[in-house]
Amino acid sequence: MTETDVQRTGGADGGARPRVVVGVDGSAGSRAALVHALLTAARTGAEVEVVAAYQVAATWWAGPELAGVLPTEEVADATTQAIGTFVQEVRNDLAVIGAQGAADVPVQLTVGAGPAAQLLVRRAAGAAVLVVGNRGRGAVRSALLGSVALHCVTHAPCRVVVVHRAPADQARQHTVVVGVDGSAPSRAALAVAIEEAARLGADVEAVATFTLSDHWTDGLSRSLPTVAEITADVQSRLDGAVADVLRGADHPGGTAPTVSTVVVEGAPSDVLVRRAADAELLVVGSRGRGQVRGLLLGSVGLHCAMHGPCPVLVVRPVAEVAAAG
Repeated sequence: MTETDVQRTGGADGGARPRVVVGVDGSAGSRAALVHALLTAARTGAEVEVVAAYQVAATWWAGPELAGVLPTEEVADATTQAIGTFVQEVRNDLAVIGAQGAADVPVQLTVGAGPAAQLLVRRAAGAAVLVVGNRGRGAVRSALLGSVALHCVTHAPCRVVVVHRAPADQARQHTVVVGVDGSAPSRAALAVAIEEAARLGADVEAVATFTLSDHWTDGLSRSLPTVAEITADVQSRLDGAVADVLRGADHPGGTAPTVSTVVVEGAPSDVLVRRAADAELLVVGSRGRGQVRGLLLGSVGLHCAMHGPCPVLVVRPVAEVAAAG
């Protein structure tokens, strides 16, 4: 299976740039993903690689005795032309035109044969981030997360942003929400959230949660901590984690964003989705403390990727990315 880089457009490339990979298939979901990718590249000085896939086993029937396979070259050429037109339409979107530097973002089109999910993961090697829509043309209508997006967030060797289409009139707060539970993946997510907020000129809301369970044992009683005591303990740990990460975090532009912390009782997946209702970005680690070690994506990360009300950035720790690479 091979891929072909078919076109490069945009401003002059003055040297090596970070690369933002985005999957498109002409759907509304992939349009939102491409807009997000272009805006991200404009803020970070990156180039965008637009990736589209086509199937080589497209069989046609002209009658009961006549069947054949569409020539691969024709399918590839048609896909390239359609995606090129699609990219140009998105580059003329008001959200892209109005963003500083977006008109100068270099765009490369890559068209390949085979399953889209595998092609995207392969092209994401060495990329800064992979951007996908939560659903594309091939997703079952009732599915909250398409098979391509699911495959990418569980297998991509880099950060993955899942873009959910939002109502055009929905107002967004200048906030990046991030879930923190003290685990290595959540600390990596917090560092990335601070970095992204600095680029966006946004604030960070670091969220920690706890849940209460009823415990009883026959003949044994003990004094359990109160909700206030649990909240204070979690708050102290959260503030300590934020202070540690802030000391070593990157601040594009030289200014650290304002970071607020909040502790909420409830299931972390539900709390994070609710807190991110009007945020610009929700950042989660690929796995947290409560996940089985063998899982490629924890239940909280999966829930947020499926139900997130805004773009969801799934962050994998450096060691995990190196292993995937």
